[in-house]
Amino acid sequence: MSDTQNRARHVAIIMDGNGRWAKKRHLPRVAGHRAGVEAVRTIVRAAGDLGLEAMTLYAFSSENWKRPEDEVSDLMGLMKRFILSDLDEFAANDVKLKVIGNWRALAPDVVALIENALDRTSGNKRTTLAVALNYGAQDELVRAAQAAAAAGAITADAIEAHLDTADMPPLDLLIRTSGEVRLSNFLLWQAAYAELYFTDRLWPDFTPDDLKAALDQFERRERRYGGL
Repeated sequence: MSDTQNRARHVAIIMDGNGRWAKKRHLPRVAGHRAGVEAVRTIVRAAGDLGLEAMTLYAFSSENWKRPEDEVSDLMGLMKRFILSDLDEFAANDVKLKVIGNWRALAPDVVALIENALDRTSGNKRTTLAVALNYGAQDELVRAAQAAAAAGAITADAIEAHLDTADMPPLDLLIRTSGEVRLSNFLLWQAAYAELYFTDRLWPDFTPDDLKAALDQFERRERRYGGL
């Protein structure tokens, strides 16, 4: 990669297409979610190698509760196994885990698991991996505005200071897989001046080469933030 001024520091991904990946292979949807977890592992490893300071992944939205109960249960089980099985790797690779969204409203065993993972990785500095769980950007904005009002002033700076991502670098690039072209209530404030990158690749098929291609395209774009 070339000019360091054009390098992305923070990339977010809407990981879409697990269900369609499974359907194409005549497999149950949970098989797609399992394959999606493997893609997460691969991409998180690549993020550090590619020099990213932060990555935010849309794992479970506040709207995902509308899915069938067995699918929600499968997703939660996969998430718990992912944290348990990868915690040692996070520690070894200096990855700091962060969770955004209303995750404290999840089941007590999930909350306890997350709290332990956050505590264990809190001192890591190479890359921050933020996982959006029970997350919706509109809810985040309401919470941030309420906190700003309680602190005495509703300004852009005050709202930004109370976002779930307040301690992370500004969002540079937002990627969505599977060919869908919408934000789906994800990082609406943070994406105001982020570059957007859409790919037809289904999430389980998304590789480090695909991530590098998105970063390479990002570097070629000119970001003017409303100016000339």
